[in-house]
Amino acid sequence: MTTFKRVHPLTDEERTALLHGTKSKAGFTVRRSHSLQLSDEGRTPQQIAERLHCGDQTVRNVIRAFEREGVSCLQEKSHRPHRDYHVFDPDGLERLEALVHHSPRDFGCKTSLWRLPLLAQVCFQESVVARPIRGETIRRALLKLGIAWKHARQQITSHDPQYETKKATATLDGLG
Repeated sequence: MTTFKRVHPLTDEERTALLHGTKSKAGFTVRRSHSLQLSDEGRTPQQIAERLHCGDQTVRNVIRAFEREGVSCLQEKSHRPHRDYHVFDPDGLERLEALVHHSPRDFGCKTSLWRLPLLAQVCFQESVVARPIRGETIRRALLKLGIAWKHARQQITSHDPQYETKKATATLDGLG
């Protein structure tokens, strides 16, 4: 036998949010809003499930989500797995940090500025990681190292003896 479960007594703000939810363009929001309104009316999860043509466990899940999150449960969340695959081991993170301080040209690239996808490609090319990765993975790894991506780009220096002079001239030209 399934236990009876219903939402807590709704506030006026929650009732208003559920009413707006029933008029949403998103079917997810509409179904959840209807489930919660029917539960507030005193219907059991089985009765609600029959009326909305879904499973009673689905209704109980909606009620639990509402108790946990409030009206924010009306918005569909990402279905993407929230796993950290640990692409970089501790040694790989150290190698990545060292890599950022070199020029991409040291690795046969045509540009002197790192971009996340390029850094990801070079990490795979240099066997820092075992499989091809995306730039977003690099960004997250840099954050683990305490390096904001823009900060990492500013740390890059050139081996050109006239680098500082050229950089200063380029900066002045950009301001003029």
